[in-house]
Amino acid sequence: MNRKVKAIVLSAFVLPGLGQLVLGRKVKGGIMILLDNIFILGALFVALRAMGKLMLAGRSSAPDPEKILQAIQQDSPAARWLLAGFIVVWLYGIVDAVLDKETVNTH
Repeated sequence: MNRKVKAIVLSAFVLPGLGQLVLGRKVKGGIMILLDNIFILGALFVALRAMGKLMLAGRSSAPDPEKILQAIQQDSPAARWLLAGFIVVWLYGIVDAVLDKETVNTH
């Protein structure tokens, strides 16, 4: 498997930015991996915060479903933006690996 195909597969199926590292683009790959982690961890934090609200509501004797739903929906836009950011970085990683013209010599 040549390096370009390996880079595309790594960027598409493992982690965006790994393909750039394989092609020798260390700074670009490192920045993409950092952005991926920020977006995924941020979305995970928002999701866990929503789950905490559900768990706390379950402890009370009579949880109000409307209040719980409203509290979770307040966090929803942030999670959507974070996941959208991850998808943009992911797509950029794939397209960048496909369109890469010259590879840096890593030997």
